[in-house]
Amino acid sequence: MNPNFQFLPQIWNSLNPHQTQSVVSKNLRVGDGTDAVFIFSFKGQWSNFKSFIFFQLTFTTTMDLLNQYSDNNNSDPGSPTQNPNSPENSPTRLLPSRSAAPKVDDTMLALTVADPKTLSKPIDPTQHLVAFNPTYDQLWAPIQGPSHPYAKDGLAQGMRNHKLGFVEDANIEPFLFDEQHNTFLKFGYAADPSASNYIGDFDALQKNNAASVYNIPHREQKKRKIESLKKKEENDDEEDKNNNDEEGVEIENPASEAWLLKNKKSPWAGKKEGLQGELTEDQKKYAEEHAKKKGEEKSGFGGEKVEAVKDKSTFHGKEERDYQGRSWIAPPKDAKASNDHCYIPKRLVHTWSGHTKGVSAIRFFPNSGHLILSAGMDTKVKIWDVFNTGKCMRTYMGHSKAVRDICFTNDGTKFLSAGYDKNIKYWDTETGQVISTFSTGKIPYVVKLNPDEDKQNVLLAGMSDKKIVQWDMNTGQITQEYDQHLGAVNTITFVDNNRRFVTSSDDKSLRVWEYGIPVVIKYISEPHMHSMPSISLHPNANWLAAQSLDNQILIYSTREKFQLNKKKRFAGHIVAGYACQVNFSPDGRFVMSGDGEGKCWFWDWKSCKVFRTLKCHEGVTIGCQWHPLEQSKVATCGWDGLIKYW
Repeated sequence: MNPNFQFLPQIWNSLNPHQTQSVVSKNLRVGDGTDAVFIFSFKGQWSNFKSFIFFQLTFTTTMDLLNQYSDNNNSDPGSPTQNPNSPENSPTRLLPSRSAAPKVDDTMLALTVADPKTLSKPIDPTQHLVAFNPTYDQLWAPIQGPSHPYAKDGLAQGMRNHKLGFVEDANIEPFLFDEQHNTFLKFGYAADPSASNYIGDFDALQKNNAASVYNIPHREQKKRKIESLKKKEENDDEEDKNNNDEEGVEIENPASEAWLLKNKKSPWAGKKEGLQGELTEDQKKYAEEHAKKKGEEKSGFGGEKVEAVKDKSTFHGKEERDYQGRSWIAPPKDAKASNDHCYIPKRLVHTWSGHTKGVSAIRFFPNSGHLILSAGMDTKVKIWDVFNTGKCMRTYMGHSKAVRDICFTNDGTKFLSAGYDKNIKYWDTETGQVISTFSTGKIPYVVKLNPDEDKQNVLLAGMSDKKIVQWDMNTGQITQEYDQHLGAVNTITFVDNNRRFVTSSDDKSLRVWEYGIPVVIKYISEPHMHSMPSISLHPNANWLAAQSLDNQILIYSTREKFQLNKKKRFAGHIVAGYACQVNFSPDGRFVMSGDGEGKCWFWDWKSCKVFRTLKCHEGVTIGCQWHPLEQSKVATCGWDGLIKYW
């Protein structure tokens, strides 16, 4: 037997002869003292052990050591014995070194260290791989260098996140922003948020000692107040002195106004108080003649005679100008949009009541919406405060019958009103004076100004005699007549950058006109169409929403073909018989309309589903308009004479 396998009897003795399957592991010391592990398994009876046994020998040392054992046994007994476990006998193996870190090109790093100017060079934002470790300043440095060769303003299209270029986000507290904004408006300088310095008027900065509008010292405020009072008193004293000098000369002259004012008597001076007695014969005769003459006028040619109403206006506010001399219609300087998205209102905020009859139309002041104008069936036009007191600021009286429509100019300083008394009046919003009056002898159903800034003197009116009449308000002359409709004209809507306008009529058709040319360029009339008394333009100017009297809102494209969008249709409300206004939210996400049951309906623009309904008025909700800045607030008006703010 080989001396290396003298351990087999020890393994066999450890086996159980009655086992059918076994796995044995043995640690034995072999020959010269080396440890070895022997593992074998067999399957079957003990008698078949020889045919099924399988040995697997695993030595703690390598196969080189086994060969060494046999070499030692065959060697001369006189030779010295070497220890196989000694380090000298182990073979030398050099393993290749490995690193888990990625390979980094340190060329740029070496150049950076060599050239300190590279540290200030910004990183190209279009590259996807940086071959060195940049500093924080390099990562956040602004884009520098020559303008982009294929970009009109020097900025690549991929870097643009705003229509004016690239805008970085900055987090500034609203109070701090408003403080610097108002300081710049008042003094002409402001703190630069990106650095610790100021921009603007440095003379004013030095004069005011860099004070903002919110941190003027108390003593400075008191000093300014005293100075303004002194100046006012001096001016008053000078005026009184001048007046006294003039009156001293004129008070002796009976032909002068000073003498008349001094010797003026009350109209009731010397009259006895008491009730009016019976009329004398002459007074009775005059009263009968006057009544007879009035009856003849009423029954004259045309069946009726329009009463002449004197144009007048009443201011209801405290003062027309504030302490800084600003007009009461001046929009607040800090008025800005509160957020980008519009939300549906849920509750009533305020109610304006002052009209004695129904309200037919409402319009917010352009851009700021701090005032709201209303046209009433009680012949009056009223303007109300929205932001502060919520009261009526001025009443405009000049129509003798109900007011049908109103329209602001682009800056809100003037407005138009159209009444059933067949007159169109052009008012000054601030003073309440009527600048001019236009009439063709027919009832104007809609008035509209050309939205272009250079055409604010052009007035278009849809009349009851099927015509659209165009006036030049500077000269008062009719410059054009658009005469194609077969019924009274209900709406006028400018599209395509104000080069065209769309009109609807009682003849159940839509007609598209080129501005200034009285020829229809597109005629839309289908057998299933109904009259459309209200049309509104989507904020993106690509779609028109038309209120159809078959209780639905239809959408038309403003492109060349003016096609009906069959996929978008808003329904659920009852408007048959009423000219309920349709409108959009400023972001275009919602469509809203009043209805004949006093509700205001809101639909989602994308899904065309009803989003919410509000019970607003008793009777018809005829008008509704979204606030231009406060995107979650809506104004509605109805035939109950109320205007509500939601």
